[in-house]
Amino acid sequence: MSDLLDVSAAYAVVPPRADRDHFTITDLSAEFGVTPRALRFYEDEGLIAPERRGMVRIYSHRDRARLAWILRGKRVGFSLADIREMIDLYDAGDGRQKQRAVAIERCRERIAALQQQKHDIDAAITELAEFLTVVEGGKAKES
Repeated sequence: MSDLLDVSAAYAVVPPRADRDHFTITDLSAEFGVTPRALRFYEDEGLIAPERRGMVRIYSHRDRARLAWILRGKRVGFSLADIREMIDLYDAGDGRQKQRAVAIERCRERIAALQQQKHDIDAAITELAEFLTVVEGGKAKES
């Protein structure tokens, strides 16, 4: 299973943007393919915390990195609570060791859940195919 879980995959690494000091909602929406509404939702949930200048949101490099974590987590089926736990551990002050350990554990748990779902789906497909064979066979006999 270790080949399924590359440690770097547990981290939503985005290339640094040294050319920028900050980002607008439009910048991040375009870069990550999300709506401004989604960014505001993540802000309301406390997952990102842009600076406010009047009515304008100013996103930091930290917000950008957290957004990458959020989106990767959502893509693989983590709950917002799981995502929050993992990204909040960044500030634990232990060189990200706790964050890494929790991310690895959550990834392993998610892989196991997805493998079980895949098994269940494969079993349902097999059962449906067998049922279809019976039903189609019955139809052919009636003709």
